[in-house]
Amino acid sequence: MFSKTLLSLFLSAFPYSTALAHPSTCPLPLSSILDYACPSPPEPYIVKPSPGKGLGVFASHSLETGSIIMREAPILRISPPDSTQGSGYPLSEVTKLVRQEFERLSPAEQSEVLGLTYHTQPGEKEKEDKDEVLGLIFRTNAYNTGSSIGLFPKIARINHSCRPNAAYYWSEKLNRRIIYASRPILRGEEISVSYIPLLLPRAERQQRLHRYGFTCSCSACDQQPRSVALSDTRRTDIHHAFQAFQPHLSLSLPRKTASSLRKARKNAASSLQLAELVEQEGLADYYAKAYRIVAISHARVEDWERATMWANKGFERKVMEDAGSAGTMEMFELTRRFVESWEEQLKNATRGQ
Repeated sequence: MFSKTLLSLFLSAFPYSTALAHPSTCPLPLSSILDYACPSPPEPYIVKPSPGKGLGVFASHSLETGSIIMREAPILRISPPDSTQGSGYPLSEVTKLVRQEFERLSPAEQSEVLGLTYHTQPGEKEKEDKDEVLGLIFRTNAYNTGSSIGLFPKIARINHSCRPNAAYYWSEKLNRRIIYASRPILRGEEISVSYIPLLLPRAERQQRLHRYGFTCSCSACDQQPRSVALSDTRRTDIHHAFQAFQPHLSLSLPRKTASSLRKARKNAASSLQLAELVEQEGLADYYAKAYRIVAISHARVEDWERATMWANKGFERKVMEDAGSAGTMEMFELTRRFVESWEEQLKNATRGQ
């Protein structure tokens, strides 16, 4: 039996309402909760001009962490054509596949697709042929969607930030790409996601973003040179730390030798520094990964209290990302196991008094 305190802690890791972002006035059905969409309040976002960015998506009311912003099915999907590693998909093949799917759309849907912006790469001429424009629109705006590539016209309006306030995942079950708030978002604040991996220095991020046709001026990029240098160092350190921890994420306890225990304790301390760096940079996309490392690192030194607390935090983040994913189930199981170990540790300490 769990103690009342530990059991309450564990059950608090099940944020159904946060993950689904339903208002308190909206009843939540007991079945099919992931398929549920509350009819009110109105959409949590509006699309309007964003200075220097064309159109953007803005919060129509304040959103809590985990609030669902959009659930959108792809308006069209294609299976990726054959490609040469490092060269990307041939535009001509993509265009041909997109055109076939485009012809199946209603006139209103076709108009929605053609209303999206696109970017030409250096050396490419502006296209006038409708088919070629379709290929460029798809290349600029599409997302990987399971084993295929999909176009989401509403999600395509969300602009990039290197310190985004929203994140996304693909749900095969719902056939939807889901956008959720990765931190609190104020009413009127622009909603942003990341188009690229974020554990890169500013110069490398800007280089990758050139393929989308803009220079990023987000809060992480538009800083004084010294602040940019500090941010670059933190992101590089986070990237290296993730790699360094990878071989040390087994739940088997280290050998009972002085050197092994010292190394395990050092890793546990370093894991806390890693989580702090990720939070300092506001890289919510990486919170769950960092919290998992902290939890396992402390389990390996039998610090079950910290292991439980950080596994719980990791589980809460994974529920936001995708409540039904294997990663979420793993964090659920880790939290359960660590609660049991913590409770057993407390019982043994009580017997020894």
